[in-house]
Amino acid sequence: MVSPINLRSDTQTLPTAAMLDAIATAPLGDDTYDEDPTVRALEALAAQRMGTQAALLVPSGHMGNLIALMVHGAAGDEVILDRDSHIYYYEVGSLASVAGLMPTPLASSHGRLDPDDVVAAVRERDIHYAKPRILCLENTHNRSGGRVVPLAHHRALCAVAKSKGLAVHLDGARIFNAAIAAGCDVTDFVEGTDSVMFCLTKGLSCPLGSVLCGSTEFIAHADQVRRRLGGGMRQGGIIAAPGIVALNTMVDRLADDHARARRLAQGVAEIDGLSVDLASVETNMINVNHSGVAGTTAELLERFAAQGVIASGRPPGHLRMVINRHHDDAAVDEALRRIALAVA
Repeated sequence: MVSPINLRSDTQTLPTAAMLDAIATAPLGDDTYDEDPTVRALEALAAQRMGTQAALLVPSGHMGNLIALMVHGAAGDEVILDRDSHIYYYEVGSLASVAGLMPTPLASSHGRLDPDDVVAAVRERDIHYAKPRILCLENTHNRSGGRVVPLAHHRALCAVAKSKGLAVHLDGARIFNAAIAAGCDVTDFVEGTDSVMFCLTKGLSCPLGSVLCGSTEFIAHADQVRRRLGGGMRQGGIIAAPGIVALNTMVDRLADDHARARRLAQGVAEIDGLSVDLASVETNMINVNHSGVAGTTAELLERFAAQGVIASGRPPGHLRMVINRHHDDAAVDEALRRIALAVA
């Protein structure tokens, strides 16, 4: 049986041997009493890497984003965000159903909101209107294919938000990918925001967990909201231990994923019936247009799977493939051979 090449997502990564060793040997305590030393160590390291005063370990990126929204706004307040953002598109409507917030979705171009559109979305105060409270940003931008919102553009959006009295939350699930591709430090993107969430899973290869960062006051409030959402943990050090390994050893190697994604994209673009906007391949993701191949997205995914390639769909005309640390150059080349067979 052919061993599958899993290109569905960088969430498919497995922990390294060093991470498993760290889990097995981590000193533990009860995190609900702030007594887990490994959690405290991760949170201190994360805050230092992000350039914030404090940090909070959470089970998932979704929970981290939701906590941030609930700290920055109250039920009935307005959130301005990209209609293709992960928070709006993929998080099950929790900003409305759980946080009670009113989303105002805006169109973006290549994952970039227009600062003028943000200004126009902030209405003058009126008793009939929800209060505008939060601007949500995302970097890298998932649905645009892992594209990076350039630092200058990001800063312009933060400045507009501040001028309108909005808090800025950055969904930085893959913020390290963004910083490496942009040639800057993550702190450059965090500066000017009020909170940022980043994932320990995905390219950093941890089995679980994300980290929410911000001011000391913000994190104190976030800790209460995490508990309200059922996110209190006991021996959370088993999640934090691989996170420490990841932040110390797994960040710089993300550049390898970017290079291999480019290699994959260039190869896919040469297969008849498939096309890729190579300018959009900035990090570890590629969106593939399959409109030149007969059949639906689901049918093409089945043909890929039959050849031992797992990808994800972006119906009606696109597939997404994501590179992670389990893919070396040989795996990329073999994936291209199998994809060509599937299309043929």
